[in-house]
Amino acid sequence: MKAILCKQHGPPESLVYEDTADPTAEAGEVVIDVKAAGVNFPDTLIIENKYQFKPDLPFSPGGEVVGIVSQVGAGVKHLKKGDRAMALMTFGGFAEKARVPGQTALPIPEEMPFTDAAGFPLVYGTVIYALKQRARLQKGETLLVNGAAGGVGLAAVQLGKIMGARVIAAASTDEKLAICKQHGADELINYSEDTPFKEQVKALTDGQGADVIFDPVGGDIFDQCLSCINWNGRLLVIGFASGTIPSAAANRILLKNCAVMGVFWGRFTALEPEANLANFRQLLKWYSAGEFRPEVSQTYRLENAAQALNDMLARKATGKLVLTVD
Repeated sequence: MKAILCKQHGPPESLVYEDTADPTAEAGEVVIDVKAAGVNFPDTLIIENKYQFKPDLPFSPGGEVVGIVSQVGAGVKHLKKGDRAMALMTFGGFAEKARVPGQTALPIPEEMPFTDAAGFPLVYGTVIYALKQRARLQKGETLLVNGAAGGVGLAAVQLGKIMGARVIAAASTDEKLAICKQHGADELINYSEDTPFKEQVKALTDGQGADVIFDPVGGDIFDQCLSCINWNGRLLVIGFASGTIPSAAANRILLKNCAVMGVFWGRFTALEPEANLANFRQLLKWYSAGEFRPEVSQTYRLENAAQALNDMLARKATGKLVLTVD
């Protein structure tokens, strides 16, 4: 099979597109003939050896795939050969075939396009866990979403609205904010405006601040969030797309009586698989009912994975980027 391989750590340009051995499903695993693969920020970290998981070289990046099940290992009962399925793994997805843990592979509805499914598992799985299990978002609360036009940010806008929140979307351009508005955002904040970010949040919340803040950005934006969070607020640490890992000022946490909460969805899936499965059943129910659709802004052929990763790093994307496999 053909695959994108990381044979030496480095930027996307160091990846190669080569033939490699076909995978074989072992007990508890399935092999999926990949039709599409989601592109995610951790993919840019793992190829530079900056991610918490550090696979041996060579390896294929890519953490979410969708396609047709071609092999089913012993012990896997919920899937059979020929099923349409989406799945998650730590790496190995940028390939024509992917071997995945059976417990992370789920059948998808017949009406769900492969490109939608490729942009689904990681971002929506992370977001529903963050909003439901971690923040316990309540109907009528104000949810502030940073980096709202990105894949995980836009999913937070969508699910926040479905769960009954008033959603404030923050992004860097008016064009990105227009996408957020199309997906349900009630209020919009442009980071590039002269008014400081925290003051814009306060102005939209009558000086109270946001009840829940979803932050995949980090850096200075995170610091300002501690100044514009409501009493008893919950600040969700999703990631650090800015490249800067912030330190939380403990005095602000005390004065706001707020909680700063880590969101390690991958660990949640391993420790609480039944709760994660229930989350996905809810997500697919909402999807089938037309409550939301993934925003896939661009697709690339598998061999052009480096371009997709660079476009993500340059923040040219809104929503999800997806690789397609013939």
